[in-house]
Amino acid sequence: MRRVLIENTRKLRKAIPKIENKIKIRINLVKGGAVIKGEELNEFIVEKILFAIDFGFDTEEALLLRDQNFVLEFIDIKKYTRRKNLKDVRARIIGKKGKARKKIEELTGGSIAIKGNKIGLIVDSTHLDSATNAIISLIQGSKHGNVFSYLEKQNKNLKKFDMSDLGLR
Repeated sequence: MRRVLIENTRKLRKAIPKIENKIKIRINLVKGGAVIKGEELNEFIVEKILFAIDFGFDTEEALLLRDQNFVLEFIDIKKYTRRKNLKDVRARIIGKKGKARKKIEELTGGSIAIKGNKIGLIVDSTHLDSATNAIISLIQGSKHGNVFSYLEKQNKNLKKFDMSDLGLR
């Protein structure tokens, strides 16, 4: 049994039935958090999922964390910039009409959420370093085009898994 501190129980209340159906576990909301009951590994996974949903990720995006290859990472904007106006930094990461954020998500296969001065990232472990470096580069003022070309180059360097490599086809 694990107890998890949660800020936004309203959003979590809607997600609980879906989480309980996908992962064999019980989640009970209590004042200021949630209590998770089930197998230890499932409790650990659900704890990460609840943190992700509480941070601002959609339930479907948070459920990616069931896969052991996906990671939940947080980047503190203040750690990588000296700028006083962090609103501008957040705007650089989002881009006009969310285009920059969508492009990073598309190139890394991950998901990005921004809450306050933190950036949450759910991405598979192979793209974790490149996605983190790209976001940090944007925070530090790199041009969007340079960051996107870096991500495209990283995608070419990462070998995609193919069933034909195993000789099964």
